Amino acid sequence: MKALRTAALAAAGLLTAGLCPAQSEKIGTVDTAFQWIGRDHDIIVEAYDDPQVSGITCYVSRARKGGIKGTLGLAEDRAEASIACRQVAPITFSQPLKAQQEVFSERMSLLFKRLRVVRMVDAKRNTLVYLTYSDKLIDGSPQNSVTAVPVDRATPIPLK
Repeated sequence: MKALRTAALAAAGLLTAGLCPAQSEKIGTVDTAFQWIGRDHDIIVEAYDDPQVSGITCYVSRARKGGIKGTLGLAEDRAEASIACRQVAPITFSQPLKAQQEVFSERMSLLFKRLRVVRMVDAKRNTLVYLTYSDKLIDGSPQNSVTAVPVDRATPIPLK
């Protein structure tokens, strides 16, 4: 009975692993404005590994507000972000991809604003296109950034 329960928990963990948002890895920060109290305003660069495509890492830079509100997580960060995705190892696919899918999402304010990264498949060119933008419950921002990673023609991108 105990082995069956352990196996069921392991299977549930594997099923939910694909549903969890990708975790970022902080690469570095650059201060942009000094704050007397709390952390400084800065630009943070984070790396995200595509959860369904091994061998691709996306680097996202974005502004973070400091001060008291920023330190406490109450400040709303600016909507500006930049993205660069690169092949960092041989590309393999864990499963067929949707033609368009959100692959990363991160909070930019306490409740209403998120930074999003969407992967699109350009099947004609065998290329993965990544778009970053922010949205807000009431009024999102049109500011965005796009990057593309060509995949070797010998490795066709599997689509759902």
